[in-house]
Amino acid sequence: MRVRWGVAVLAIAMIVLSVWRLEGEARGVQVQDTAFGSVPGRVYRPEAGPEVRAEFGPVLVISHGFAGSQQIMQSFALSAARAGYVVVSYDSAGHGRNPTPLTGSVVDVAGATATLVRELTAVAEAARGLGDGRVAVLGHSMATDIVVRFAKATPWVDAVVAVSMFSPEVTVEAPRNLLVITGAWEGMLSAEALRVVRMVAPDGVAGVTYGAAGNQRRAAVAPHVEHASVLFSTAAMAETVGWLNLVFGVERAVPPVADRGGWIMLLLAGSVALGWPLAALLPRLAGQQAGAGLGWRRLWIVALVPMVAVPLVLRVVPTKFLPVLVADYLAVHFLAYGVATGLCLWALGARLPQITLRGMLVGLLAAGYVALALFWPVDRYFTNFWPGTGRGVIIAAIAVGTLPFFVLQDWAGRGPGAGRFAHTALSLCFLMSLAFAVVLDFERLFFLLIILPIVLIFFTIFGLMGVWVEARTRQCLPGSVMAGLAFAWALGVTFPMLSAG
Repeated sequence: MRVRWGVAVLAIAMIVLSVWRLEGEARGVQVQDTAFGSVPGRVYRPEAGPEVRAEFGPVLVISHGFAGSQQIMQSFALSAARAGYVVVSYDSAGHGRNPTPLTGSVVDVAGATATLVRELTAVAEAARGLGDGRVAVLGHSMATDIVVRFAKATPWVDAVVAVSMFSPEVTVEAPRNLLVITGAWEGMLSAEALRVVRMVAPDGVAGVTYGAAGNQRRAAVAPHVEHASVLFSTAAMAETVGWLNLVFGVERAVPPVADRGGWIMLLLAGSVALGWPLAALLPRLAGQQAGAGLGWRRLWIVALVPMVAVPLVLRVVPTKFLPVLVADYLAVHFLAYGVATGLCLWALGARLPQITLRGMLVGLLAAGYVALALFWPVDRYFTNFWPGTGRGVIIAAIAVGTLPFFVLQDWAGRGPGAGRFAHTALSLCFLMSLAFAVVLDFERLFFLLIILPIVLIFFTIFGLMGVWVEARTRQCLPGSVMAGLAFAWALGVTFPMLSAG
């Protein structure tokens, strides 16, 4: 009991410290939620206030990447606003809290790309009047192609910052004043950044600015980060502010950039850790529901049959029924995998789990903790996790797949006689089945490759918390319900909403 109290105190201290530091990163900046037509956005200004218009200088318009939101770009926004710029960020169509679905094919330049360029144009034109008339744009990943295309077509754009860039539209002359930032662990994109620089300087290297005033080019590498963590790299923030100051001729002292990544990780770690002592407050449930208790010989049948069969079956079964990119396939994959697992257990003569009302309610209570302690801080400090318009139906549809999957997977991997790493083996086989599905239908499902690391993180976090819930309640069901609902929520709010129009 003393150990649990000690962990609780430490976890609360981690949460309080990280929240205090994260809120402190916004000091000196006025943040205002707004909208550009139907597009939800946010304006960041130096603390002096909008009445001191002449002090603000140019406007920086920020566009996030695939499955992102304006929150994930906060570190860039706060850093630039501290340095005296007006910053505008927004949720792209189909993303975050934007109620308008993304129209057009995601693999067709005339489709979704054209839609996103039109949206950026409308936001930038509205944002232009918030400063002195000069405009810079910044995009990450998918949005780098959007900002490059927009800047090439818009003569009043003075500077472009492309983070983790891939765009076939870059030429020797355009876009003007281009800074390309990549993480040190983005090998292919780092090579692309050098290729773009060497268009104007054949022997160009990272960290050196080339070209004449008015059209300069630079590649920068942020150390020790990859495609997602580059968005929180202080080196990336410093490069961005330095580039804006160079292009716009600003010579004032540069304040410290926003340093938020480590504090976000500490906050989430504290929230997860607090779940262990709080699990001791859950009621113990009656009955013997510890799991199927399969030995390794029978477990491999349960592990390998669904792993191979489900991707093969779904290759020929229609799975397009949700207006969300690849989430409909994931929902069906979860459901089919759960059914296949249940059939394997039945064929082996293993016990099947019993569904009890009390077990479901305890699982719902645990899911409530996940939503409050994890999803709320993720939404505030990292990326959108709030289910906006139309997302509730999406979450419910995905839960139809995730709930039976986790109930049967957890049951199959636990219980007397089960190997120590049985549950881990089952989870890895599921991830391999997703990878197999991508191989079978790469054109449609390649976006799954982007979220596989996130799925692995969720498996780890929810699996750990499920073990704590099971240890207290002595049943698998509550932890399975928690994981199933949490997964459905996370997937339902993340993927872009699409429209056939």
